[in-house]
Amino acid sequence: MRRAHLPHAVPAVAVLCAAPLLCSSAEAVPAVAAPASLRPADSGAKIVKVAKAGKYGRDLTVSTPNLDRRVKVRVLLPKSWRKNSSRKWPVLYVYSGGDEDYRSWSRQTRIEQWSAGYDAIVVMPEAASSSYTNWFNGGKKGNPRWETFHTKDVIQLIERNYRTNGRRSALGVSAGGMGAMRYAARNPKMYKFVAALSSPLWLTGPGIPVSTALAVGSHGQSIWDVYGDPVLDRKNWLRNDPYELAPGLRGTKIYFSSGTTGRPGPGDPPVSPLDVGLSGEKIVGDTNKAFRKRLRELKIPHTAYLYGDGRHNWPAWKRILKDLWPQLMKSIGAKKVPG
Repeated sequence: MRRAHLPHAVPAVAVLCAAPLLCSSAEAVPAVAAPASLRPADSGAKIVKVAKAGKYGRDLTVSTPNLDRRVKVRVLLPKSWRKNSSRKWPVLYVYSGGDEDYRSWSRQTRIEQWSAGYDAIVVMPEAASSSYTNWFNGGKKGNPRWETFHTKDVIQLIERNYRTNGRRSALGVSAGGMGAMRYAARNPKMYKFVAALSSPLWLTGPGIPVSTALAVGSHGQSIWDVYGDPVLDRKNWLRNDPYELAPGLRGTKIYFSSGTTGRPGPGDPPVSPLDVGLSGEKIVGDTNKAFRKRLRELKIPHTAYLYGDGRHNWPAWKRILKDLWPQLMKSIGAKKVPG
């Protein structure tokens, strides 16, 4: 396989695109076969099992030709949802970090309680260590096609089976935010609002391909499989770069945030100054500064909250989500549930 020489880099930057999985696996919930009445996606992807996940949650097992295995999607339904209702509901798609899964938001945040407070559906699809892209595979492409799975299969399965009204927004942390921004830019008007927290938003910026290669490698994968050679396959890297795709965001409400100093913020755990979560967040912050400059040059409205001190971790993101969640709900017209 052809490979260009990658310059040396500080190993700490391997945090890029990764959000560490801090909790053990949730207790397994018995699944039952999905009703035959559930409609498939255009690709033939289908829901093959459904399991309850809490009072209003459902864990869907999905079979899709775009991946080489069955994967899970967690759906949080509003209290008002009924399968035979004449009503329809808006949807927020929520994406996890690079080393997490479809349960991570449930483990790390109060997302079930946030969701229950509004009349909307929340969808958390599996992403594994996907990098939120259709893999390059040395130019052969093919599976896994994670972008197609998220933007085609999942959306079609949810909209065809869970009574949605077509109003969507997207939220992601770390690599999930990069994916959300990429999906929104490549599919104008797919989302009303896209929000990315501590996400690398300039994939081809100075030093970032090296950081990305280290991050992908830390997940046991090859950057040449995911994106291709950073030099010889630069066209594919540019195709996946939110910075380059930015013109496609015009007309979508945009929010992004990150730390910039490489120092811990309020509520962050006590760590060494050499901690990977600190140095990695500073690198992410540099890409966010560049992305902000890019949007300003394009005269695309956006909100950038570059807050200085803060580690690449959930405590920083939960501070932001307290105020961001109501904005996301408002963007899709979700009403607050009384009481």
